[in-house]
Amino acid sequence: MANWQRYAAEAYGTFVLVLFGTGAVLASGGDYVAISLAFGLALVVGLFTVGRVSGGHFNPAVSLGAFLDKRISLNDMLFYWVSQVVGAVIASFALVYLASKDAVALTTNALGGLEAFKGLVGEAILTAIFVMVILVASKLPSYTKFIAIGFALTAVHLAGIGFTSSGVNPARSLAPAIASGEFGDIWVFLLGPAIGAILGWVLYKFIVTGDTDLTDDVKAMM
Repeated sequence: MANWQRYAAEAYGTFVLVLFGTGAVLASGGDYVAISLAFGLALVVGLFTVGRVSGGHFNPAVSLGAFLDKRISLNDMLFYWVSQVVGAVIASFALVYLASKDAVALTTNALGGLEAFKGLVGEAILTAIFVMVILVASKLPSYTKFIAIGFALTAVHLAGIGFTSSGVNPARSLAPAIASGEFGDIWVFLLGPAIGAILGWVLYKFIVTGDTDLTDDVKAMM
């Protein structure tokens, strides 16, 4: 598979995820269940469409987890990140065109009254669980793994929207902020998922593979 195909697949998949997911925020009037289902179903759509091309990350935190597990190179991870952000930003500007800039501002991740540190912890925990699911499910041979991953994202949103607004995806969080100019506590939604990706990978190594010595893994990244 050519590199450009994989990068284009990541941009496309992230575009679909952000367009459908944040579009549902507007269309549903903020209904938690509708939003959660939209994100989960959008992910399944993207995975079935181009998941076999790029691995179907559509999320910089997932790409970080894949890099830590030596499934993609550092160069690929960086290009995946760029592709994901580009796809997400295009989706958010499409919503600006279809709705308005003020409407897209409503789709940005926000902590509400939650303290920033608590939001950071919440985003890290939610992302860790999601990344761990992907590291396990992505090795399964059947297409049903895509459904499992979609269910996982739905569950993460159902549990997290009321607390952190459930970012768990830096590209998803950054795109509407760029399109609307409303950045708020964006650092929480960039750093939290990054920490969560590392934690999810560590849990995967310890619990699933039984590898309690990560020395060689860390050395391989240096």
